[in-house]
Amino acid sequence: MTELKRSLTPAMVWGLGVGYVISGNYFGWNLGLEKGGTWGLAIALVFIILMYVTFTLSYSELACSIPKSGGAFDYARKAFGDDVGFIAGMAQNIEFIFAPPAIALGIGAYAGTYFPGVPVVVIAIIAYFIFLILNISGIRIAAVFELVITAIAVVAILVFCTLVFPHFDSANISRDGFPNGWEGVLAATPFAIWFFLGIEGVANLAEETLQPRRTLLIGFGSAITTLVVLCVLTFFSSIGIGGWRSIVFTPSGAISDSPLPMAIQQIPNDASFWYNLITSVGLFGLVASFHGLMLAAGRSTYEFCKSGYGPDFLGRLSARFKTPANALIVNMFIGIAALLSGKTGEVITIAVFGALTIYIVSMLSLIRLRKTHPHMDRPFKVPFYPLFPVIALIISTLSLIAVAVYNLKLAFLYLILLIVALVVYKVVRKPVGKQTDV
Repeated sequence: MTELKRSLTPAMVWGLGVGYVISGNYFGWNLGLEKGGTWGLAIALVFIILMYVTFTLSYSELACSIPKSGGAFDYARKAFGDDVGFIAGMAQNIEFIFAPPAIALGIGAYAGTYFPGVPVVVIAIIAYFIFLILNISGIRIAAVFELVITAIAVVAILVFCTLVFPHFDSANISRDGFPNGWEGVLAATPFAIWFFLGIEGVANLAEETLQPRRTLLIGFGSAITTLVVLCVLTFFSSIGIGGWRSIVFTPSGAISDSPLPMAIQQIPNDASFWYNLITSVGLFGLVASFHGLMLAAGRSTYEFCKSGYGPDFLGRLSARFKTPANALIVNMFIGIAALLSGKTGEVITIAVFGALTIYIVSMLSLIRLRKTHPHMDRPFKVPFYPLFPVIALIISTLSLIAVAVYNLKLAFLYLILLIVALVVYKVVRKPVGKQTDV
């Protein structure tokens, strides 16, 4: 089997684009409050939102010009050749493979309120197997499922904001709002990125969309608009009801992976009904991102290996389902190994390193392709070129430096992983491999 099946509509791409990211509203971002407080994380968010808006518009030009499922890998390879393409592909694989285990731990934390006797890790592993089967079953089935649960997750956030805004107190926003100064802004950066991490996965659907250029443009634009609005609403409504500490630390002093239910508990009188509702529906948001990023990871690994940059068997499609089953299975086992660490923050940071590498290489690829391929078909061109890609490039580069400075051990681990992979690739390098069915 050599081609993925085209069946995705703009609505489905919106569902997948928002679905990849929406778990960032439900958990993970609150860990940045411990680092920078309300204003530290808020300042980081201003720059990160600017980065994602300019990046998404710039990335849309690449996705519409080169509609391939490899995404950043294909763009970098065309702009800079095989070696840079390999690095971009590895970074993309790292992002998409390491983000799902962090989300799986969030699923375990939310679901654990109903199954207190079941370890979080066990719930996370069960989630992996369930959504592996769904992703293997076919892209249209997976996309329809994603659209439905994403819509539910979006409505749930709006309901949450409606419930807590009447109890909003601006004094809670300012209380201990800037505890670590500008250092806290830098330390909070990876968690600001977590609000939007994965939006670029829309590009990896290029070979499975109907009218890919039009569909990708609509998908990117509508998804980033939705996500920015939800980010702002979630941030201020969650903190405004009881202060940032109330959605970071549990009564025992432990760090929580479920900030929205904790915010609901701050509502005066009996909030048990709404707590249970938000906890239940919150699972939809986590599941949407978990399922969507598993899907994107499979496509990324498949294209990477199909092009001869990895094991041949990972670049093959299932003859029955026309999905990258082998890539999905291997990615799942890597993800399970990561979640067994139980360290949500560290896993998120590794994924962020991969994402920022993609953003930097992609913006450089866009600028280079404008020079080396001026007549390439570009159904969409980023507005205000070169300002937008340069803004995205500068902020993503500074963000990568900031994340590395405050996570030196993880930065070293990430760098070693890339270097070892590149060396192995150079040693065993082979021509682009052919593709066969499985």
